[in-house]
Amino acid sequence: MRIVITEFISLDGVVQAPGGPQEDTDGGFAHGGWSHAYFDPEVLGGAFDAALGRAEALLYGRRTWQTMAQAWPQQAGDPFADRINGLPKYVVSGTLGESDLTWNNSRLIPAGEAVARIRELRAAEGGDLAMMGSPTLARTLLGEDLVDELQLLVMPVILGGGKSIFPTDGAKRPFELVSSTAAKSGAQVCVYRRAAEAPAEASPGTPAEA
Repeated sequence: MRIVITEFISLDGVVQAPGGPQEDTDGGFAHGGWSHAYFDPEVLGGAFDAALGRAEALLYGRRTWQTMAQAWPQQAGDPFADRINGLPKYVVSGTLGESDLTWNNSRLIPAGEAVARIRELRAAEGGDLAMMGSPTLARTLLGEDLVDELQLLVMPVILGGGKSIFPTDGAKRPFELVSSTAAKSGAQVCVYRRAAEAPAEASPGTPAEA
């Protein structure tokens, strides 16, 4: 399976609480819902539809799973909702138990086993294992080199701080840009896939340094 992460992201790399004021206020974050002004149903909505259409399972951290579990079961009858409700859903948590997983087809991955279990899922036959939100889990998977594709919904706004999905361990991890689509709102959908190797760096004195 391919692990594909989709994130709303600001120009300064913040992914925290794009959906609403109370979604995630950790660290005193005060800009919850910042993505709404730039959401374009055709371009950004189409990107979500396409990602969900390729998915054979969904992967969440606890907080994002809880947010989604409160919203989507109530939307039955909508094609997107029916698809997301019907797919297998893996939730990584150190606090939830099996009895807490009331959202249809949800399966617990204990936090202490997360990397090993997700590595096993990635090695199995199947389509995409799609992930949305869940910045702590996304950062862990990027740090473990387990992410095959990033679909970044880049919003033209700087938030001045907040949660990021990117590791800070000093390691280089090359990706290649596969596509970039601009919305009328100023947002862009940028799709990156893992690159086999980084492009060769220019030697001193070459025109690339000019």
